[in-house]
Amino acid sequence: MNLEIIKNNYPFLSCVRYANTEYICVIQNSSDRLITFYNYGELKSSDEKRLFLEFGDIWWNESNRLVPINIFMRGQMDQFKHILKTVNKKDAEIIFGPSISLGDIIQKRIKRRQISLVRKID
Repeated sequence: MNLEIIKNNYPFLSCVRYANTEYICVIQNSSDRLITFYNYGELKSSDEKRLFLEFGDIWWNESNRLVPINIFMRGQMDQFKHILKTVNKKDAEIIFGPSISLGDIIQKRIKRRQISLVRKID
């Protein structure tokens, strides 16, 4: 597939370059140190590819896109565990596409209290 066609028709797909190889994938999680993704290129049958793209489309259109696909689709993505790949982030580059991070949804919200000290003058 042409990269422009992929970008336009499958906005949930990303391209990751690692060790001089480009992977068309869905990024499961991108942390400070690692990138874990489902490598579309390792899918063998056309039925697997069709189902994978269908799940990606459902995730992209029905979620808030902050939740990783494996959490949103729960047990449905288990059948694609064999194409999961984890690489070191410092050696990888995301060429295009969304990058999902669990760290983005696990942010602590700190409430700040403002205290004013007023001196009473007689």
